[in-house]
Amino acid sequence: MLEIAQYFEQVTAGFRPIVLIASGLAAVLVGLFIWLGGLGVRRVLLAVVGAITGGICGFFTIGRNIASALILAAGAAIIAIMFEKIFITILAASLAAVFGFAVLAKPYTESSADFSTDIKQACLQMPLYCWAIIVALAVIFILAGFFLWRLTSALCCATLGTLLIFAGMILLLLYKGATPISSIYSRTPFYAAVFVAMTAFGTMEQLLLCQRAEEKLTRKKETNKGKKGPGKTRLNWRT
Repeated sequence: MLEIAQYFEQVTAGFRPIVLIASGLAAVLVGLFIWLGGLGVRRVLLAVVGAITGGICGFFTIGRNIASALILAAGAAIIAIMFEKIFITILAASLAAVFGFAVLAKPYTESSADFSTDIKQACLQMPLYCWAIIVALAVIFILAGFFLWRLTSALCCATLGTLLIFAGMILLLLYKGATPISSIYSRTPFYAAVFVAMTAFGTMEQLLLCQRAEEKLTRKKETNKGKKGPGKTRLNWRT
């Protein structure tokens, strides 16, 4: 896997600067928005994530047809909005399983040039207790999605936002000619701690500020209803 990341660093040296700068800034800005306020626009975020997921699945499972990918993307976006709680629960469990696999599978990868070969090799060599941990993480987040739905939603938004911020910063550093991926790999514990701290801060911030914003919006609606109520009573002369 490291060889693949290093190869990506070498390939990006031939990219136009505007590509790295534009994509990097876009990822950082969108990541900051989702990291700090994704809970307030979770339906829009779910629609986008659902569309991307459905589009990717449709493109690779149905003959790499763009039309089928678009249809599945639209269907997945609608399903994500209609079944908001279920989709967030599945997303949280998937993220937990992926992160758990990435951490536990690291000692069992051979760092070959083929990413799929590394994954297959890790799946074959990982002991049973590693799979039990991954399943346990997925079950825990599924239960959290049902019983602590707001906390799970904030955690998903903070995680996705942090991932985008990291990706954007990597692209911007690649424009500068640095080797951020190799640096992250060599100092994995440090950057993992930074990722966890950012995710925790984003989760708590969204739980506090988004809740206050929703409470203010609810009070404003109740006040407007109270103001409109007497007016309607005066206009109705039959009462």
